[in-house]
Amino acid sequence: MNNEIEFFDSHAHYDDKQFEDDREELLNNMKKNGITKIINVGRLSKQYDFIYHAEGLHPNDVGEMSTLCDLENSVCRGCMVCNPEHNVHDCHNGIVAIGEIGLDYHWNKDNKEKQKEYFVKQIDIASNLDLPIIIHNREADNDTMNILKNIIKSKAGGVFHCCSLGLELTKEALKLGYYISFAGPITFKNNKTAKEIIEYVPIDRILIETDSPYLAPEPLRGKRNDSRNLKYIANKIAEIKQMELQDIAEVTFENTRRLFRI
Repeated sequence: MNNEIEFFDSHAHYDDKQFEDDREELLNNMKKNGITKIINVGRLSKQYDFIYHAEGLHPNDVGEMSTLCDLENSVCRGCMVCNPEHNVHDCHNGIVAIGEIGLDYHWNKDNKEKQKEYFVKQIDIASNLDLPIIIHNREADNDTMNILKNIIKSKAGGVFHCCSLGLELTKEALKLGYYISFAGPITFKNNKTAKEIIEYVPIDRILIETDSPYLAPEPLRGKRNDSRNLKYIANKIAEIKQMELQDIAEVTFENTRRLFRI
């Protein structure tokens, strides 16, 4: 790979236990491989100057409402859930987004109402803190879009991570002002919708991600994923958009900086 090309991985999970044995070595070599910035869903930004972090309650982790206080306390020096008078301006504690948050009906079909409640409340927290949201949506298209269109809007915008929406819902997400992030599945040979969606999404609304350690792209499908594989996703988008890899890297880098205000 041309080391002059710089990539921004907009979504990864380097706190995951799959990286326990080689996390430090791997991350210390990222810049040498052209990965100069990463959004990590976790706390590693305290250790690495090129890693920024997002924090939120994944739909598979919804529980007691007090956990929302814990979330906001970790983002801010106070908690608006518990103390509406608290001034949260400019005390994000290094967090650049609330996420990933949303709905997942693949693994959890029995707590849909609880998931929706948490999703709405976390969007509200993000808006109070003037932070964008990172949206997780799995087999919950209609409820996800209904919440974003009719119940609450994220004041600072956000992104559909690892986009799994069909074309029509992608159009709706774009109308609402959201970015669309593409990951390893766009390279899968059995992905029948990726091409038309990538063709439709304006280049200034596209982010790229690995979702490491999950969803490794072809030709590494099934293996542990990491940010060095971002080039395969960028290459696929370049092929579909009929653009140069360098241009895809540059524009998605700037899109990610703009959304997360980095």
